[in-house]
Amino acid sequence: MNVGRTVFSQLLDFIPHHEFRAFVQRYHGNRRVRHFTCWEHFLCLAFAQLTYRESLRDIEACLRSLDTQLYHCGIRSTVSRSTLADANEKRPWQIYRDIALVLIERARELYSNETFVSELDSSIYAFDSTTIDLCLSLFPWAHGVGPGKTKGGVKLHTLLDVRANIPTFIRVSNSSLHDVNVLDEIPYEHGALYIFDRGYVDFQRLKDIDNVGSFFVIRAKRNLQCSRIYSRPVDKSTGIRADQIIRLDIYKSQKEYPDQLRRVKYYDKENKRILVFLTNNFVLDAVTIAELYRSRWKIELFFKWIKQHLRIKSFYGTSQNAVRTQVWIATSIYVLVAIVKKELGIEQSLYTILQILSVRLFEKTTIFQLLTETEILNHEPCDANQLKLFNF
Repeated sequence: MNVGRTVFSQLLDFIPHHEFRAFVQRYHGNRRVRHFTCWEHFLCLAFAQLTYRESLRDIEACLRSLDTQLYHCGIRSTVSRSTLADANEKRPWQIYRDIALVLIERARELYSNETFVSELDSSIYAFDSTTIDLCLSLFPWAHGVGPGKTKGGVKLHTLLDVRANIPTFIRVSNSSLHDVNVLDEIPYEHGALYIFDRGYVDFQRLKDIDNVGSFFVIRAKRNLQCSRIYSRPVDKSTGIRADQIIRLDIYKSQKEYPDQLRRVKYYDKENKRILVFLTNNFVLDAVTIAELYRSRWKIELFFKWIKQHLRIKSFYGTSQNAVRTQVWIATSIYVLVAIVKKELGIEQSLYTILQILSVRLFEKTTIFQLLTETEILNHEPCDANQLKLFNF
């Protein structure tokens, strides 16, 4: 079936083409387009992500050198910098967001059997954001933050499926938007458990999570004022110092969250510090609550991983549309490779797969053969800053 087809062409088979065409039609992506369609635009930026291209000039030079092989991959038009720049400016970024969400849902199904905490059958999510700094002279729409507002940037607000290490919700905003405001946009799932850092302490929004039948674990702020109603017995050898039922004392906080909360105090031996968590789950044992919060580190590793291995720190365009387009296509590539790894049963790490694809994308061999017969050590680089994204 794949005899004579390039690896890039085979990789594209994992993208649902009919749904992509539906999204293009929904957002009128190809209206008044005579050549260089949205699909070709997607392919060019996917190529740039997979081969680590740094600029439009870089993309143009590399694709033109592969001119005889592009037609069968779906790139029928002549690729030029001006054409790419125009597409980045005008093609609706929502097309690439929606196809990324389709791939995310498919990846979540594939990784749904991944284990984390054996006694939990519900979904577990971690939410956080990371900032990508931008130059205000080039990105004037990226409103600055801080004294004098001299710094600009965009934030990636991400909800990560902890079991699968797959992002399920991504919001791209200016760096001036406060993180806690994005909590209003998360599509909460009944019975799921959400993990937050203390920067997201907002009792009104936490009550909204409780009202939809979801659970949360969040690190408490140091100035939390509360009254203890009941203390549960704890085994201090596990690191748990207190497991209490509390009520908030401050009038405003009590008005926003009038119900009881659970307060778990945990001693982190490795870092020699005390951590205090708040949750609306009164069933799980205190050690599990601490383990759940520790899993929040997965989203920090996710941010560091994508910044190291995907092209989202330098952009091919300066408009909001160009930045959002690049972020969503980068997300699509990350999830696409994760899908390929799972469906083909590849044992190589996600990092190794990307490295192999970057140099052998236009070879005519099967993906499975390429990734299973390549004699390469399956490990991350020795640089301590190159973090491994768990079982990927």
